[in-house]
Amino acid sequence: MQRLGGLWLLWRRPPAAGVAAKGLGLREVASGVSPPGSTSPRALNIFDRDLKRKQKNWAARQPEPMRFDYLKEEVGSQIADRVYDIIRNFSLALDVGCGRGYIAQHLNKETVGKFFQVDIAENALKNTLEMEIPTVSVLADEEFLPFKENTFDLVVSSLSLHWVNDLPRALEQDTDEIQVNYPGMFELMEDLQGMGESNCAWNRKALLHRDTMLAAAAVYREMYRNEDGSVPATYQIYYMIGWKYHDSQARPAERGSATVSFGELGKINNLMSQGKKSQ
Repeated sequence: MQRLGGLWLLWRRPPAAGVAAKGLGLREVASGVSPPGSTSPRALNIFDRDLKRKQKNWAARQPEPMRFDYLKEEVGSQIADRVYDIIRNFSLALDVGCGRGYIAQHLNKETVGKFFQVDIAENALKNTLEMEIPTVSVLADEEFLPFKENTFDLVVSSLSLHWVNDLPRALEQDTDEIQVNYPGMFELMEDLQGMGESNCAWNRKALLHRDTMLAAAAVYREMYRNEDGSVPATYQIYYMIGWKYHDSQARPAERGSATVSFGELGKINNLMSQGKKSQ
């Protein structure tokens, strides 16, 4: 993966109260080709990256790809909101696994000067959304980015890294959750396919018997059915934004430079309390 010359941060926020979903019917959203042998020695080769490229290309070729964009739109908006929380301008930014540009469409050129959008699926890059920021589309695998270190001021990624074989341990933290209510399990599976999010694990089963699918749908409905008859699916979302240090931002003090110990803080509070009483 691209390694920054600065700092990686993992952001955590409470889920939003609710999100409107267009044209979803009962799908209601409530927030809360890699070269062979080129992976790192410690990486597990779990996912077929070439299959994931084909799945995403298929999804982007459909007549109405925006029909399945509701989750990616919501997450892209929330990531953009986190970028706005950083008080500075980023001259050059990178979106890893950009899809149709779900993050960049929510940002402005006062915040990001130029956006490099990278995705494994060429059809997604050909079908990007309108945005204000000048962008450069790059066809590349997220596992093998064609950039030198210390190139970008900001790195973002939305709903892409969960199909990457070699993930950093930084993703092992607390997550946000977005719940979507579907008419049934088959509608959920249809939408995952439409998003290009079908399973691409090497050990996946190519086919499931029809009776198995019907039985699974019945069990799912029996165990998780909502009062209105819909069934929920919960998406766990990891928010991660990386940016370089800048002179306009405060840096943490060097280790060992403190002049007051934590043990002295209690005494300071007592002195302040006594001072207030004497006034």
